[in-house]
Amino acid sequence: LCRLGEGLEETGRLSETSFARTVEACRRFRAICDAMEVARVDVLATAAVRSASNGGALMAAIAEAAGFEVRLLSGAEEARFAGLGVISGFYRPIGLVGDLGGGSLETIEVRDDRVGERDVSLTTGALPVQAMLAAEGRAARRRLDALFAERLPPALIAEPAFYAVGGGFRAIAKAHMAANRVPVQVVHGYALDAKEARRFAKRLWNLEPEELVAEPGVPARRLATVPAAALVLDRLLKRLEPERVVFSALGLREGWLYAQLSEAERYLDPLVEGAQIVGVTSARVPAFGAALARWTDSLFPGETPADRRLRLATCALSDIAWRSHVDVQAEESFHRLLQFPFIGIDHLERVYVAAVIHARYGGGSGDPATAAALALLSSAQRRRARVLGRTLRLAHRLSGCVGSILETASLHVEAGQVRLEIRSNAGIPDSDTLKSRLQDLARALRVPNAEIVEVR
Repeated sequence: LCRLGEGLEETGRLSETSFARTVEACRRFRAICDAMEVARVDVLATAAVRSASNGGALMAAIAEAAGFEVRLLSGAEEARFAGLGVISGFYRPIGLVGDLGGGSLETIEVRDDRVGERDVSLTTGALPVQAMLAAEGRAARRRLDALFAERLPPALIAEPAFYAVGGGFRAIAKAHMAANRVPVQVVHGYALDAKEARRFAKRLWNLEPEELVAEPGVPARRLATVPAAALVLDRLLKRLEPERVVFSALGLREGWLYAQLSEAERYLDPLVEGAQIVGVTSARVPAFGAALARWTDSLFPGETPADRRLRLATCALSDIAWRSHVDVQAEESFHRLLQFPFIGIDHLERVYVAAVIHARYGGGSGDPATAAALALLSSAQRRRARVLGRTLRLAHRLSGCVGSILETASLHVEAGQVRLEIRSNAGIPDSDTLKSRLQDLARALRVPNAEIVEVR
């Protein structure tokens, strides 16, 4: 952490310490990039360098010491790239992005696949607000309230979701997860009711330093600025009145990268693409995931686009634990997927994906290792996950992970019965194991009968 914004509001300059620290960091990155034979390096400067009277001198020093040409972003560009970062990391986000950096706070609307035209850049980063708290104590909230009332227009108020970006906000999410012992310890996609987020933020910024040190989950390197970040979040939510807060691990850097993609690449689903990258490289037969997706297309009549993308992801991931011992496949895959750094997914969807693969590997509904996480899902979601998981389990046994064999069979769910039809020339044995897995699926579907029939 270079802390470029530290003391900037008082002096108008980057301190000698932060200046030197930043140049040394860039020299280190230059050495790493050269060793890795990196072909292209983009170096972006934001609010602190924009505002400082010696910001240009820092950019020149970086160019001389590390050979990096620094691009200085405007406040509008900074907000836009933060918004694109959120778009790249969530499924069709609608709301307002707030990116809290050391020196500034950028806000911008996101509308599914694009950023809005209204953006605001404020000099209320974590470091200036930290100084404000030190000087004014609790009275600092009134200054923030007045500033937000003046600078955040009514058009930005009452968006359904506030997407919280930046290290300070992520630290608040980590602290809340630790304090509440949530079963999914992943910041990205962690969502809170806005009232609960305000309650917790208010508590954090009112803690004494020794109390904050004892607070579980607060990253040590963020201890000094967490109260400031919490104060900003509390007063922002008071002004904006969203329904919920969603924390994002992706921001300006990822938005900058996303902006380099072609339009076709931007429209690829990040969850499905990520699941295919992980699943295809892990599978015994890389093409089988696509065959599974086709085979299960008719399993859920009326399937929504949001549900379909989860099904495609689980089909791609259905063979990730084949190298593990059979006794631990279900539990290992569940916990791995629960914490895996997927994007384009929220916590409930993450639990659903893990539950499907747990069922695919024969995991039982009463497994105590999964109980806390599965409690986040509704009974209908748990049942759906179990049905899909048991279907994938049946398909793997039926076909031996060979797509052409899978295509010789079809699954039919009717009133009171699940029927597996196999073409008579397919040569698939009607084994006890196959019957057992079909019966497992029937139990998940809550139908009494299951049969395997040969058809011409």
